[in-house]
Amino acid sequence: MSTIKKILITRQGRKFYAKNLNEDMHTQYGFIKKEELCKAKEGDLLKSNTKGEFFIFNPYFIDLYRKIKRDAQIIPLKDIGAIVAETGINKQSRVLDAGSGSGALACFLASIAKEVITYEIRNDFIEVVKSNIEFLGLKNIKIKKLDIYREIGDKNIHAIILDLPEPWNALENCAKALKFGGFLVSYSPSVPQVIDFVNAVRKNESFVYLKTSEVIEREWEVEERRVRPKSTGIGHSGFLSFARKVR
Repeated sequence: MSTIKKILITRQGRKFYAKNLNEDMHTQYGFIKKEELCKAKEGDLLKSNTKGEFFIFNPYFIDLYRKIKRDAQIIPLKDIGAIVAETGINKQSRVLDAGSGSGALACFLASIAKEVITYEIRNDFIEVVKSNIEFLGLKNIKIKKLDIYREIGDKNIHAIILDLPEPWNALENCAKALKFGGFLVSYSPSVPQVIDFVNAVRKNESFVYLKTSEVIEREWEVEERRVRPKSTGIGHSGFLSFARKVR
C-alpha cells in the first residue's frame, strides 16, 4: 500500500507529498512541524516557518497514480482519457491490456473498471507492475506472463488495448477473446505501425475499423490578464486506432 499519508498544496497549485507525519516536512517554502501535520484535519491551512501556506487533505487516486514507478514509457493521461471516452470503459467492464510496461494504463483503468487483466513477457516489467499495483492498493488487476501474439487465456472481454510493436499480429487472438461489440484499441507511436494495423483490421472480417486519432495537449499560463501557451508541452505521444468486433 501507498506510504503517502497526506497531500499538501499551495495556493499556487504546487503539491507536496507527506509520507511520514512523525517528521517535520521540508519544502522550498519552509518546513512544517510534525506536531502540526499530525493534528491537522482535511482542509486545514498550515503555515511553514517562513509563512508559506499549505492546504492539507487525504490523497486521491490520481495523486498516488502520479507517483508510480515508470521503468517503461507510459501512455499519458491525455491518451488514456481518449481510450476511456471512445470505448466507454466503466464499472461493468472487463479489460485486457498488453503489454503491461510499467502498468500505468492497467492501474488507471482498474480504478474505473470491474476487472483488468494485463499481459507482459518481461520479468523486470512484471515486477514493476506488481509494485505499482501494491502501491495503489488495487485488488481487481491480474497480471499474467503471456505473449498475446501467441495466446489469450481470457474470454468475454469488453475492451483490449494493445501497446505493442506489431499489434496486427494479435488480431486473431483478440477476435476470440472479445465480446461481440467489444473494442480493440492500438496505441502506436509511428505512422507505419498505424498503416499496418489499420490495413490488417480492414481485411479481418471479425472487425470494423472505426477511426485513428491523435491527442495534442497544450497547457496555458494564466496570470491576471496575461495569457499564453506554455513554451513546452506534450505534443505527439502516440496514435490511437479503434476497431470493434462484429462477428
